[in-house]
Amino acid sequence: MLWNWNTVGSCFLASSWKITSAGVFAGSCIGVVFLVVVLEMLRRAVKEFDRFLINKHAESQAAAGPPNKLGGEGSPAPVCAPIRDGYRPNVYEQAFRALLHMLQFAVAYFVMLLAMYYNGYIIICIFIGAYLGAFLFHWEPLGGGQQTSAAKEATVCCG
Repeated sequence: MLWNWNTVGSCFLASSWKITSAGVFAGSCIGVVFLVVVLEMLRRAVKEFDRFLINKHAESQAAAGPPNKLGGEGSPAPVCAPIRDGYRPNVYEQAFRALLHMLQFAVAYFVMLLAMYYNGYIIICIFIGAYLGAFLFHWEPLGGGQQTSAAKEATVCCG
């Protein structure tokens, strides 16, 4: 694999993705930008779903009130472990978290495969997509103590 600036005649990922004209190449570049934006959207979705689960758990704890140490009648339902001890999602929540992770993983690998063609235009489109995706989907309040594991990863594949 050598660095190249080829346009017409290039082929990406499959023989059916052969660049036959400048228009097809331009469309491919726009598609690559869009693919990377989708990757950043998925990264944000993972963080937002984790925040949703944490907030739902906090609300259920607050609604239950403090535990009654006597355990007599009128005592509220048992309270889950405090948030500082973490929250373990149920099987359906974890299945959805795993689905989001799988989608993020798959899109990231397609982007990596595209980068491995060492086509300068495609790599520039990947960078543009990363910029636009981060601008659109990572514009969020900073701090606040609600960090998720997804927020700590610099890249999708190397966390």
